[in-house]
Amino acid sequence: MVYIVNQFTFALQSQFMRAFFLLLTFLIATAAGAQKISGTVRDGKGAPVAGASVSIKDSYDGATTDSLGRYSFSSTETGSRLLEVSAIGYRAVTQPVQLGGAPQTVSVQLKEEVTELKAVVISAGSFEASDKKKATVLSSIDIVTTASANADVTGAVKTLPGAQQVGESEGLFVRGGTAQETKTFIDGTLVNNFFYSSVPNTATRGRFSPFIFKGTVFSAGGYSALFGQALSSALILESIDLPEQSSGNIGVSVIGVSGGVQKLAKDKKSSWGVNYGYNNIWLGFQLIKLRDEYFQIPEYHTADANFRIKTSATGMLKYYGTFSYNKLGIRQASIDTLGYKDAFGLNNHNLYHNLSWRENIGRRWKLNLGASYSTNRDDIRSNLVDAQNKEQSIPGLETRNFDLNTKGRYFNAKAVFEYRLKGLSALRFGLEHNYSDDGSDYVLFNGQRFGGTIRERITSVFGEGDIYLTNALAARVGLRAEYSVLLGKANLAPRLSLAHKLGAGGQASLAYGEFYQTPERRYLPAPVTLDYAKATHYIAQYQRIANQQTLRVELFYKKYQSLLKTGITGGREVATGSTGYGDARGFELFWRDKKTVKNLDYWVSYSYLDTKRDYLNFPTAIEPSFAAKHTASLVVKRFVPSIKTGFNASYTYASGRPYYNIGYDSNQDKFKLTDAGRTIDFHSASVSVNYLPKLFSKKGASRFTVLVFSVSNVLGNQQVYGYRYASNGRRKQAITPPTNMFVFLGAFISFGVDRSEDVINSNL
Repeated sequence: MVYIVNQFTFALQSQFMRAFFLLLTFLIATAAGAQKISGTVRDGKGAPVAGASVSIKDSYDGATTDSLGRYSFSSTETGSRLLEVSAIGYRAVTQPVQLGGAPQTVSVQLKEEVTELKAVVISAGSFEASDKKKATVLSSIDIVTTASANADVTGAVKTLPGAQQVGESEGLFVRGGTAQETKTFIDGTLVNNFFYSSVPNTATRGRFSPFIFKGTVFSAGGYSALFGQALSSALILESIDLPEQSSGNIGVSVIGVSGGVQKLAKDKKSSWGVNYGYNNIWLGFQLIKLRDEYFQIPEYHTADANFRIKTSATGMLKYYGTFSYNKLGIRQASIDTLGYKDAFGLNNHNLYHNLSWRENIGRRWKLNLGASYSTNRDDIRSNLVDAQNKEQSIPGLETRNFDLNTKGRYFNAKAVFEYRLKGLSALRFGLEHNYSDDGSDYVLFNGQRFGGTIRERITSVFGEGDIYLTNALAARVGLRAEYSVLLGKANLAPRLSLAHKLGAGGQASLAYGEFYQTPERRYLPAPVTLDYAKATHYIAQYQRIANQQTLRVELFYKKYQSLLKTGITGGREVATGSTGYGDARGFELFWRDKKTVKNLDYWVSYSYLDTKRDYLNFPTAIEPSFAAKHTASLVVKRFVPSIKTGFNASYTYASGRPYYNIGYDSNQDKFKLTDAGRTIDFHSASVSVNYLPKLFSKKGASRFTVLVFSVSNVLGNQQVYGYRYASNGRRKQAITPPTNMFVFLGAFISFGVDRSEDVINSNL
């Protein structure tokens, strides 16, 4: 038995040794025929790329580069083959090699892969807040928790550099431009009458709630070729898509009540919603001292409706519509006749519809369609009344008694096609049509009436390309062409932006663009041929965003040409030509910090503006009355999670603005400057407290409540926006806010969605 085992063991050992020698012979023979391949892998700047994978395609032969970018391996493959090189963050490269001969040295250069996480952002002139951009500055929560904004989109935007603090007129005045030179867009289409109708010497707020928007872009200049007819700046808003779940809401405050519902379908592919609000300022006026006398307390009815349908995995159809009706009546002491008052009454009806659809229509194609339609009607009555509020007609002041009815219809449609190139590069092009119909009926004290209708049709075509050369270098090149039926003229507006990445989170940008705008309708029709107003923008910017901190420094220069000039014809001011001109230059700084102190968020902005223009009735080029040389804002937000309470404060400063009395000399048929000065500096501090208790829940249905208390201009600083003059120019009166201080108290309850965590996270 032992002998048999020994014989078996010997036989096994003999077989193993024979196999070992055969394998060794094969390996030696193989090694003798193998070819060595070595080299280096570097990036576009010549720096070594460590950890790159280098291999022969469809084989197991390859290696990985060391810290110096070097690699070396042997291969038994022969003939014409492909060498594949890849590394994270770089584009893969294949390079042909001829194997079977002497050792080869193959060096490869890799180009950086352009990715959204690493790429530079084209941002000169623009503050962006959306779920698509890294440069988030203001979100919906930011807007409603900014103490001085009073939940108004433009109120929060005014804390950003570039925007002026103008309290006597609604709108955004940006970098030396008028409010008419800033346009607002929702889902790509133009919004007419974004603000409530004008009240003499008093700014009105925007019509739209900040909570309907998921993205906000405030471009103080140099904006995209997709938008036009805005000489100075653009406010671009994107509405929300489908809600997370069905919900309801109720609001109660000292100035009104509101309520609404948002219903999400069970398959989560569609939703609809309606809201209604009623505001009456009576109670607020009882608590504060007013500058003026209101014979009709401001009263507002607002309603809106929406639906959203997910048309495919990439498509979304959205509709949003609003209706508003408001009325007010105000009496102000007449500066022309002591003991008398100027009475102003306003009834306003406004209707707005917006329909948009976006869809991927191919592997690389995307389509965005949008259309908006709105109507606006103002019924205005002006009277001179005595101490008993009875209408009077005083010789020389009869024109104070009149009725003015205006009606406007507006339609805007836009189609944008986008083609994605390699990486983040893309081409966008499309067309836009804008139609407006403005009618007015002006009835004087003696029954004489005049007015008419101004119709305009503007057709535009545009194209734009985003070109990403590397993650660190990108360009946006655009061109827009417009044709105005009213002017009978066309324009061509080139746009160019460059962005270069500087270190982690930093980048430098340059922008250039030409922008055109048709004349303001209130000065039309004109007895002469007019032209487009033109502005040329030059912008240089440095921006750094890292670790919840944002720094922006921007220089700009803006040159105006062909501005509208006016004169007196038939007793009214009308356009007389397009010979006006001007310029604006300045420096802006923005710093936001959400990192240094836990649960504390603050930002600081500063603007320096040097501007002059000769337009409308200006006798020469002067600094416009809406421009302050120095403007600064500080916004501070402190959220305390343990008690779910946010403490917010803001402070705004603006240096004194110029004011003028420009009178018309009928003998010389020209305007003359008869008085000039500068207002006192503007100071305003505001505070607010937001408390977020969950009052009760029932079977998992959350009831989320926000209690809001805010005080605007809490220190009661005196504010003067300018001066109004008597008809003879001998007396003047300061234009001040309706009240030095405004107090707001309200409670807002949502049913079905607990938003407390959203609010907490937005403040961390």
